[in-house]
Amino acid sequence: MAALFSAARGAFHKPRPSLPRYALGSMPEVRVPAIKVLLLPKDTNAYGTIFGGVILSHIDLASAVEARKVAPRRFVTKAMREVEFHEPVFLGDIVSFYTQTLRVGRTSITVKVSVEAERWGAGRGEKVKVTEAEVVLVAVDDKGHPTPVLEAMEGLSP
Repeated sequence: MAALFSAARGAFHKPRPSLPRYALGSMPEVRVPAIKVLLLPKDTNAYGTIFGGVILSHIDLASAVEARKVAPRRFVTKAMREVEFHEPVFLGDIVSFYTQTLRVGRTSITVKVSVEAERWGAGRGEKVKVTEAEVVLVAVDDKGHPTPVLEAMEGLSP
């Protein structure tokens, strides 16, 4: 029975391809988007491209996801700094929203959101930078008043 199991296991075992070896500290950066969306016909304007407001809405959502990583608070958007669109987003593009916390203040967090579209039309798989923005979010209490961002974190350290 053991010989049968061993033979069967060998039939399904495929050697794994070796991964490239990197010197310590030289691993390529792996970016994981805060959110990733496939944009659909309901999101398009009369020109067949995605409404800028739809992208702005997702930037706002991605910044909130990043803020919640910093502190388990309720956040509201105070400001979205200059947003300039570099490329259009087309129907069927897969859009990734990458985030980075730039600053944590007493009651606010500033988050950078970078937006990239992965084309699935003629330029299949091509990635283009769409826009980026800095979003300022304010932590609020149950009454909607500003509250310290990190106060909820006190007492949680080991």
